Amino acid sequence: MKVVREKVRPDTDSSFRILLTPRLNDLYFWHFHPEYEIVFIDGATGTRHIGDHISRYEGSDLVFIGPNIPHLNFDYGVRTECRQVVIQMKEDFLGKEFLQLPELSEVRALFERARTGIYFTGETKLRAGELLSELPGLDHFEQLMGLLRIFRLLAGSAEAADLKVRPMQRDAMGKEQQRMRNIYRFVEENYQRRADSTEAAGLVNLTPAAFCRYFKRITGQTFTDFINQYRINQAKKFLLMGKNVTETCFECGFENLSHFNRTFRKYAGENPSVFRRSSR
Repeated sequence: MKVVREKVRPDTDSSFRILLTPRLNDLYFWHFHPEYEIVFIDGATGTRHIGDHISRYEGSDLVFIGPNIPHLNFDYGVRTECRQVVIQMKEDFLGKEFLQLPELSEVRALFERARTGIYFTGETKLRAGELLSELPGLDHFEQLMGLLRIFRLLAGSAEAADLKVRPMQRDAMGKEQQRMRNIYRFVEENYQRRADSTEAAGLVNLTPAAFCRYFKRITGQTFTDFINQYRINQAKKFLLMGKNVTETCFECGFENLSHFNRTFRKYAGENPSVFRRSSR
């Protein structure tokens, strides 16, 4: 599937757009748009797939990405009730000279940094999430003031990390993203059995050695780490649904409990039995 350009129009009588919980969890929506975008999702564990960055977020996520960065909808594959607030705006949505004002030097730096993507953690994520969630209930003037307060919060935060992704090049994205989509689908459909990099490599017409180099370069992880992390995230969901540790172990593709316990502890920081008791 090629990357899709999303058409974004500001809300009526507004200079930007607010989307609330689009509910696209069954749709693999790999897309881009020339607008900046802030995304806050809460009550979900899912995939953060932005450009060539792929990782998992746990519980909630807050990102700010710049124009023409391809990304997957953050609720893809999520099966829990969650809420999302998405803000989309053009770079000059407040006028071409607005960000050049000396009072907005930190916000200008924030927008520049967002060109390669930023995600936020800690208190910044919680507070910004609260402010974003309040915006839909305000009139348009207060929405604008609220958005400026959010920019100020994000611009001054030390709880930010760069995604270091690049805006798409139109002639290069099709083949690259078809590969990643095939790999992701393979993991999603085969995590419950023994599936290795040799099999995945054949799906994308690479030798096993070339596939391992390619996957590590794109994701920053080995394929084994990626699939194990995916299994443990699925295991958490099963445990939250009330399945016991033994059932969860075998449903997630592990052949014995000792391996499952070691792997769960590696990625979750605790034993599955402890996680299950604390979540209940």
